[in-house]
Amino acid sequence: MISLTSLGGAGTVTGSKHLLETDGQRLLVDCGLFQGLKALREQNWRPLPVQPGSIDAVVLTHAHLDHSGYLPKLVKDGYRGRIHASSATQDVAALILRDSAHIQEKDAEDANRHGYAKHKPALPLYGVHDAERTIEQFETVAFHEEARLAGGARLTLRRAGHILGAATAQVDWKGTKVVFSGDLGRYGDATMLDPEPVEDADYLVIESTYGDRKHDDRDSDDALGEIIERTTARGGTVIIPTFAVGRAQSLLYHLWRLKQQGRLGLIPIFLDSPMAISATDMLCAHLEDHRLPADVCEASCAVATYVRDVEASKALTSNTMPKVILAASGMATGGRVLHHIKAYGPDRRNTILFSGFQAAGTRGRAMVEGSKEVKIHGQWIPINAEVQNLQMLSAHADADEILRWLSGFRRPPKKTFIVHGEPNASDALRLRITDKLGWDCVIPQMMERHQL
Repeated sequence: MISLTSLGGAGTVTGSKHLLETDGQRLLVDCGLFQGLKALREQNWRPLPVQPGSIDAVVLTHAHLDHSGYLPKLVKDGYRGRIHASSATQDVAALILRDSAHIQEKDAEDANRHGYAKHKPALPLYGVHDAERTIEQFETVAFHEEARLAGGARLTLRRAGHILGAATAQVDWKGTKVVFSGDLGRYGDATMLDPEPVEDADYLVIESTYGDRKHDDRDSDDALGEIIERTTARGGTVIIPTFAVGRAQSLLYHLWRLKQQGRLGLIPIFLDSPMAISATDMLCAHLEDHRLPADVCEASCAVATYVRDVEASKALTSNTMPKVILAASGMATGGRVLHHIKAYGPDRRNTILFSGFQAAGTRGRAMVEGSKEVKIHGQWIPINAEVQNLQMLSAHADADEILRWLSGFRRPPKKTFIVHGEPNASDALRLRITDKLGWDCVIPQMMERHQL
């Protein structure tokens, strides 16, 4: 008999780790970092409930940090098996994991230098060496082609939209078919492909990030253009905290379309994130993973001035001309965007524009909910700038789109497990699935073991 245990991503949108076990064999689907609230982040430092070396194989649905970011720690602590993912997911994950490892090392170094570490000395969760060893353990799985995993399971990936390489994962093991949605993308998205349907499963593990809401149906180009034009007309700058992988590239495309429509005039656009710049280059290297033709991909990526070095980034904060700055991170948890918020947040002429989900405990969530000050680098920074969140630019399916994807099943799963959502979102989705489809649903708790 197979069991399912969520080691993360249950009751929260971060730290996704779902463990399948049978006959002493273990398969882990996703291996993400916890982010947001301090109580969640502290879980990254606790030992994994199972020995990493006892896991036979890992499947990665996509590369975002909350699904992949714990992999180097898993490898550091003894995992020696393969990490199965699509080609684009491997490329993007390599970029993200190297960046995450560099940040871990730099944060530990800064803590030791300035003496604010609780532990002496402060140590990184993992380092660049661990990330490089992790990347060596990747194994490519082609979409729609069955792959065999250690332990005898078989894996089939289908496109999930969302970001480059994102997949739903079908695991066939011991006569049982378990499907993991990963993160589902939008239908009719301007850049990414639609989520592909899945016809059947014995058990389904479904994300619920937006399980309690529907995205704004306003035209995204118009909404984005209106905010930029309104802000720059009053002499202000638009700061867009940007997820470096996926959202940055989508925003560049929308900005390019606005320029093509004759809007935004000569307003300069800057992409101030080395990782986002690298991810943007990958967009044109994986044309099969999105909607954009090669010429449009190249043109939209060229709409912004790329800011690679720190000095050029600092110069943007002292430049008073109206402009648009895209900078990581998307929830304002770190990165160069914090320096821009410090500089531009106090001025009413400016706008801080978010473009998707903001997790509990993040500066982004605080600002979207109306906080008039946020703490950055030990200082309380007043937020007088206009704050907006264009959730229709989110890469996550909303509640209606999740139901649309579920309607592709020809028969109901025996049980549907609702994960990767805050409690209200997960429960709202449970009620909708029960009412609309009549399916048997459960919201698993962290470390709760379910026999399949």
